[in-house]
Amino acid sequence: MKVIAIIPSRYESKRFPGKALVDIQGKTMIQRVYEQAQKSSLIDEVYVATDSDAIRDAIEKTGGKVIMTSGRCSSGTDRVAQAADSLAITEEDIVVNIQGDQPFLQPACLNDLVENFQGIPDASMGTLAYVIEDDEEIDNPNNVKVIFDTDNFAIYFSRARIPYNRDLSPDARYHKHIGIYVYRNAFLQKFTKLPFSLLENIEKLEQLRVIECGHRIQVTVTEYDSPSIDDPADIAAFTSSA
Repeated sequence: MKVIAIIPSRYESKRFPGKALVDIQGKTMIQRVYEQAQKSSLIDEVYVATDSDAIRDAIEKTGGKVIMTSGRCSSGTDRVAQAADSLAITEEDIVVNIQGDQPFLQPACLNDLVENFQGIPDASMGTLAYVIEDDEEIDNPNNVKVIFDTDNFAIYFSRARIPYNRDLSPDARYHKHIGIYVYRNAFLQKFTKLPFSLLENIEKLEQLRVIECGHRIQVTVTEYDSPSIDDPADIAAFTSSA
């Protein structure tokens, strides 16, 4: 069984055009993500999936692998599914969807995700979560929160503070969702064909489509956060703390 990592990347970005190629300490952001993914001991191959010639050239220049995808992909997941479909992999092979804007991604969290997923043969999809305690982070709608059941399958994802701690219980825990996913290839192809859902449209979170359509998402809690770069101001904060 192969484990293939695919990093969806596009040049255009509403908040930060061209951010995939922004220079971070002498390397492009997409190169840093690619190299971090390669360090995972449980991933067999890493690809960048893009419709941009500039991103393709930047990755190939460093010896990386690129799969060109359609410019009509409506989401990163659609791009990953299209790239996976072009590879000679089986329905049971594992595909890891790594966001292209997390340049300081820890390879250990990828190992946590893949190892946990492999240990549950009937799991179709999984993702990562990280415990957060700072109220500002918890209340920030850009930090998606996730709650999950006693078997570590997601109950809900939200931009709001969940759970709501009505009585200020000291047992309340808040988990930030880290937008890295793992799938059996068969389910990945199925996911992109599921109908758009009400909750997905309200929260603008495509993973809610999976839950609303009756499927389950396994959640692996990792000790490694993996913040994303959303706008140019984030770069200084990241590089000063890296």
